[in-house]
Amino acid sequence: MIITTTDKIPNKEITQILGIARGSTVRARNIGRDIMAGLKNIVGGEIEEYTLLQAQAREQAIKRMVDDAKKLNADAIVNVRFATSMIMQGASEILAYGTAVKIS
Repeated sequence: MIITTTDKIPNKEITQILGIARGSTVRARNIGRDIMAGLKNIVGGEIEEYTLLQAQAREQAIKRMVDDAKKLNADAIVNVRFATSMIMQGASEILAYGTAVKIS
């Protein structure tokens, strides 16, 4: 599966637009990470616990988007974007979406 943020794929022709492929996940912080993040907040620097949490959430959202595109029998997903939103205090959604297409 080709995944790209561009609207075209070099040396490929989009022959059919199949629809929107999407994948999302909702993740919540946990007390262990919050304690470590609180300590980092005092001394400054990257809060690696949250960076890892967000990276895992992005990867899961991408996987779910690809699975959705496969259900549409897509060869590629173009114009891929990410969005995030807070669901509740301490929990947020990561959404990956793009256009599922057939290519030749």
